[in-house]
Amino acid sequence: MERYIKRLLINMKNKKLFWVFALSSAVYFTQGIEGLPAQGLFYYLKETLHFSPEKIMILGSITTFAWMVKPLIGYVIDHLFTKRVWVFISLFLDIVFVLFLGLMQMPLVFLVVLLVITSSNAAFRDVAVDGIMCVEGKKYRATGKIQSIQWVSILVAGLFTGIGGAFIAEKWDYKVGFLCLVPVYLLVGLPAYFYQEEGLEKKYASLLSDLKRLFSDKKILIIGLFIFLYKYSPSFGTPLFFIQRDTFKWGKMWIGTLGTISTLFGVAGSLLYYKFSQRIDIKKWLYFSVFLGALTTLSYLYYTPVTAVAYDVVYSFLGMFIFLMVMDFMARHSIKGLEATSFALLCSINNLSGTAGNLSGAFLLPLIGLKWLIVLSALTSFLCLPLIHKIE
Repeated sequence: MERYIKRLLINMKNKKLFWVFALSSAVYFTQGIEGLPAQGLFYYLKETLHFSPEKIMILGSITTFAWMVKPLIGYVIDHLFTKRVWVFISLFLDIVFVLFLGLMQMPLVFLVVLLVITSSNAAFRDVAVDGIMCVEGKKYRATGKIQSIQWVSILVAGLFTGIGGAFIAEKWDYKVGFLCLVPVYLLVGLPAYFYQEEGLEKKYASLLSDLKRLFSDKKILIIGLFIFLYKYSPSFGTPLFFIQRDTFKWGKMWIGTLGTISTLFGVAGSLLYYKFSQRIDIKKWLYFSVFLGALTTLSYLYYTPVTAVAYDVVYSFLGMFIFLMVMDFMARHSIKGLEATSFALLCSINNLSGTAGNLSGAFLLPLIGLKWLIVLSALTSFLCLPLIHKIE
């Protein structure tokens, strides 16, 4: 009898974990496939509206605003309804707004506003499923494995967006890319339906009290500052994209194909982290990754059609392993009872550093040029080193 009960408990655990993995992978696949309109939108801004790299970078930063206030989203999710319900709400709103984007030709202002709204829906969905990942992952010591599967899913979606997005951009325009997302949103509802979230009692706490609890936690503050400095560097990705189009004369389909090849290596990096996530010393690996990041950044000083391909492939593999290590590190340090809020806080700091890097890159590019921007970006990699020894 005791053996039967033990086996039953294991099966229940496996079934629960299965739907956690299924829901997490489905939501992250959706985030990846939402890039389908991206190439068409980029070419619309660059080749129809004739926007400069700086202007496109600034617009990209505006549309990701919701990802910088994820702690506020986390507070709402932690205290209102359940995380599963928020996944359903975001999916419904996603369908409504991508239909607007896909069926209507609109002025740039309205286009940007709708992109901000859809980005906000995605942020709610992301925070909700990350909260589930933290709660269930810490319970079963599987945060690294769940995140690896999440990012394998988003990268597999990238296989479709690489070539599929290029094909859509070549044959039609960004609006078709948005319409292709509707059936994806409908399918994601299936694992959300089957995942049964434990009915946790919602204890009311004001936003200020929750923020006070977060910001009085010295460990969270140190980790947050470290994440910002670790991830910050002035961005130069968009200028490289211009070089690919204008100097290398690469076609849309080749750019999309290269993105797909790089994604395959990113998947390999994710699977490698899945295998070793519970064995590695994260603190030690973070230290070495700082120097590796500086070296890989400097390598872009020598940018040719051949090295561009090599960088995309090799750095996708290394970058995904390191990225998952950082995300796992943040999930392990989320605060009990405020998993969605605390993990969202660390993720928003991560996103804020990316946005700061994008804006500073847009500002510095016309002032110092691409080569010195790359050098400066490499040097900023070392800003986080003094904090590593303070991380527990």
